[in-house]
Amino acid sequence: MTTDFLPQTKQTKASTFVVTENAALHRSPSLSSPRTRGWGRPILFASVAIAVVGGATMYLRGGVLAQPLGSKLTHTIARSDLQVTVTEEGSLESSSNKEIKCRVRGGSTVLWIIKAGTPVKPGDVLVKLDTKVIDDNINAQRIKYQNALAVFAQSESDVAIAKINIQEYLEGTFRTDKQTLKKDIKIAESQLLAAQNLVLHTTKMNRKGFTTELQLKSDQDSAEHKQIELDVLHTKLDVLERYTKAKKIEELNGILKAKEAKMASDQAGLKLEKDRLDREEDQLPRCNITAETSGMVIYPVTEQWKNQPNIEEGATVREDQVLLVIPDLDQMQVKLGVHEAYVDRMKLGMPARVKLQEEFVDGEVLSVASVTRPAGWWNGNQVKYDTLIKLKSQQGLKPGMSASVEVFLARHNNVLTIPVAAVVEQEGQFFCWVKTAESMQRRRLDLGDSNDQFIVVNGGVKEGDEVVLNPRAVIQDAQIDALKPVTGKKMGEPKLDAKGSEKAQ
Repeated sequence: MTTDFLPQTKQTKASTFVVTENAALHRSPSLSSPRTRGWGRPILFASVAIAVVGGATMYLRGGVLAQPLGSKLTHTIARSDLQVTVTEEGSLESSSNKEIKCRVRGGSTVLWIIKAGTPVKPGDVLVKLDTKVIDDNINAQRIKYQNALAVFAQSESDVAIAKINIQEYLEGTFRTDKQTLKKDIKIAESQLLAAQNLVLHTTKMNRKGFTTELQLKSDQDSAEHKQIELDVLHTKLDVLERYTKAKKIEELNGILKAKEAKMASDQAGLKLEKDRLDREEDQLPRCNITAETSGMVIYPVTEQWKNQPNIEEGATVREDQVLLVIPDLDQMQVKLGVHEAYVDRMKLGMPARVKLQEEFVDGEVLSVASVTRPAGWWNGNQVKYDTLIKLKSQQGLKPGMSASVEVFLARHNNVLTIPVAAVVEQEGQFFCWVKTAESMQRRRLDLGDSNDQFIVVNGGVKEGDEVVLNPRAVIQDAQIDALKPVTGKKMGEPKLDAKGSEKAQ
């Protein structure tokens, strides 16, 4: 780059009006760095607009002329290599973390938690959770378990009694009833035989005239009664053996099955209550969380708008919530947000250079999120995509360290470049002012890729041309163009000379 000073013209008025802008204002918004976006840029544009309008008013009234051209910095167009990068701020983290989670069912309250950055070894206490609710649940569940145990014990007894009742009937009650009926039958048979003998004796005596007909009739009726009683007893024995026994056995078996079903239900209830008691008792050791591996503990990442971690003493935590993280310091990476203007150019494996304090570490793009992170006031409403940069193993890296990451997007070799400060955008077109032997010429540019300082130029200028830097500060036409209202007519519409340029005033 060469810098020349053009001769200063004479001042025509005692008072002068200067329109100056930062070189970054001449570039296209699409070419600006993501760092320049946010609240600062709108305020800067507003300030410049007020200055421009005020100066324009004075100029149009004829009271003040534009500032004399004075010294103009120029740049000679030449071929060079252009490296296109994007730089973002991020933080260091581990790609492999041992998460310490809350395993208490239903969550709990943190009573004590170890400080972040503390080195730990297996068995060290990391977090203590409140146990009062769990103690109350255990006591209540023990009562329910004992009640279920009593109910099950009664059911077991009922089943045993039902089985004994069946044996008692078959081997006791049924046999007793059967023997009783057989005994009664024997007695009835004996009584019937005696009654029949008496009828025979009375009949003989009646023939001899010793007894009356009435006596004979009475003895005959008595014998018939004894026969009927004997028949009844035989019928009872038959019913007992064929029907009463089967009915009673079926009834007792039904009672046994009902008792067994109730016992199974009570047993399931007992097991359920026992499982609940075991679960409640299992919660107690989970309230005292210890380290399983050695390392350094850190707090999990919180939302960007919060200035303190979610995990602190007195905080309520839910089940499976991550309380602490023990990172693997041998597998480190940088997490950063890439602006939406560059995310489509980010490719896996792209080289990156990471600055950690005063050291530089080589890395490469590991992943790019397909969904943007939430935008809000905490990040200036910028739309960014989470990107991970894989680092080479290095000693002394710690999670949470600030990192400045430069990702190399493209490299253009032996191309014509023009400084960003020499380019002015007007209604979607880009222009520069070229120094010639006669005057300053405005050239319409065909631009390509860019970085924060230079832009690849595909047409409009050639190698060796001298372009004016910050033209709106020193070129009157550039100042007038800045004051023009936006209309349907574009700046490129005036007739151009044979070289595609127009003379500056």
